[in-house]
Amino acid sequence: MTDAEIADLRAACPRILTHHRPRGPREVLADLAASTPAQFPFDRYGEAAWLGEFEARVAAELGKEAAAFMPSGTMAQQIALRIWCDRARNPTIAYHPLSHLEIHESRGYAMLHGLRALPVGASARLMTPADVRAISDPLGAFLVELPQREIGAQLPLWDDLVALCDAARATGAKVHLDGARLWEATPFYGRSHAQVAALFDSAYVSFYKGLGAIGGAMLAGDAAFVAEARTWQHRHGGRLFSLAPIALSARLGFERNLGMMGAWFERAKEIARALGEIPGVAIVPNPPQTNTFHVFLEGVAAELEDRAHAHAREHGTFSFARLAPTANPRVQKWEFVVGDATDGIDTSAIVRAVQAIVAGGED
Repeated sequence: MTDAEIADLRAACPRILTHHRPRGPREVLADLAASTPAQFPFDRYGEAAWLGEFEARVAAELGKEAAAFMPSGTMAQQIALRIWCDRARNPTIAYHPLSHLEIHESRGYAMLHGLRALPVGASARLMTPADVRAISDPLGAFLVELPQREIGAQLPLWDDLVALCDAARATGAKVHLDGARLWEATPFYGRSHAQVAALFDSAYVSFYKGLGAIGGAMLAGDAAFVAEARTWQHRHGGRLFSLAPIALSARLGFERNLGMMGAWFERAKEIARALGEIPGVAIVPNPPQTNTFHVFLEGVAAELEDRAHAHAREHGTFSFARLAPTANPRVQKWEFVVGDATDGIDTSAIVRAVQAIVAGGED
């Protein structure tokens, strides 16, 4: 099936197992209009009382002095690393080998900012303090992603995270939090967002992943850092004439979905436990540490995908569009994210769908 055909199939299914319920622009914008007070004006180049209040609210949630709303996390993180490296007069940054910056951003840190990246540790596991202590190069900035999405949204234990940040700071580097999924990570720690962010000199958070907004990001830190970040945002072309549609959507997602993370985390553990009992299925990590985990399915990718799409057509239950390959050609990876689409679907129905996909039979 083509991507367009798969999108049509997904939209036609009354049950979607993962992520957020798909909504078209008309529904999203109508919802946004209905939830926005009539007196709210457009911001002008990011300046409006309501946007400043939202930035202050997120800064307080993260325990930081200030925060700046930006169109994207890619922009926010490159800015953070550039600032810290400029101050250190050292262009070397370090992060996990499967960092978003390494595999999804076309080396923007190097092409736009002249930064040099140093992957730390092994790609199949979390970074450790020992990995950091093994670095011989001086560093300008050190990035920690919480959770580490590409290995199943894994998180270090709290004491290990503290030790990792301490080891990174001992190199002389500033420590930056890639908190694209920070909202989803804190239930595992049983600590506030501010307690987690306190381990870091700066923090980025996203609004369109777990919170389901149109887009948008926030970069937080001390007041001087954020003031400098706003200048870099302008240089990046991120000081749009108005950020209102994105920022208001981010504000709405923050208000509606932030409180759901604990329930979605518990639901992920329940679903993963049930799926892990199916022959030919493995869960990583097991149990999940956020509302996201990886499901490894035995079989040929094309066959599994065909079964999943056939099951969606016949039963109205959409599981996944495509599977990701692994080092073993007989094992495929599916990222399972519990979101509002998962709410209301019995775990038993999810199990039946996956059984049908793996075994090729009816549910």
